[in-house]
Amino acid sequence: MTWRVKKWTFEDRIIAPSLLAADFGRVAEETSRAINAGADWMHLDVMDGNFVDNISFGPALIQAVHETNDVFLDVHLMIARPDHYLPRFVAAGADMITVHVEPEAQHDVATTLKAIRDAGCKAGLALNPATPFEAVEPFLADIDMLLVMTVVPGFGGQSFMEEMMAKVEAGVKHRRENNLAYHIQVDGGIGAGTAAIAGKAGANVLVAGSSTFGAQDMAEAVREIRNA
Repeated sequence: MTWRVKKWTFEDRIIAPSLLAADFGRVAEETSRAINAGADWMHLDVMDGNFVDNISFGPALIQAVHETNDVFLDVHLMIARPDHYLPRFVAAGADMITVHVEPEAQHDVATTLKAIRDAGCKAGLALNPATPFEAVEPFLADIDMLLVMTVVPGFGGQSFMEEMMAKVEAGVKHRRENNLAYHIQVDGGIGAGTAAIAGKAGANVLVAGSSTFGAQDMAEAVREIRNA
């Protein structure tokens, strides 16, 4: 399976605005605005009020985005039992589905990653700030993307945690030493300044919410993040 639009590699700088920061009353238009501003992917944060202390949206909204815009949909499941809900997100049009490694997600990580790939989607694995890098190591040969959370997940607008760059660097080192090709994504507090820090550490997929959708000139904001 090739990536939507092009075959992305971990050498590409990929900008993925987070729909969580958009105007939910204009989801289709906000997605189009991000695409026209130069976004490569759309990042869709699904929160269930259980795994994280917030509730966002579910498969129906993702399907609405899928049906109204042609863009790679990067779906981040911050939910318990992602294995149970997985078929609904596949049917909604997800291109990549990222699940969490923490025990609170209540699933067999290896089995879920295989199910994602068997369904024809790319598979991502996320770890929270409090989770050590060692927790994801057994699964890195079976993923297309590693997501290093740079804020405590659940709410937008938080400050970037630079100390998480040690995990990004560990992911780069593991990828090189084991001849793997997964992307490394960072999510939380990303703007032009922090994008430079994350890029230097080795992250190539940058999730940006407030700094893109909240910018006066979204295209300029995307360019600044891409070129940081």
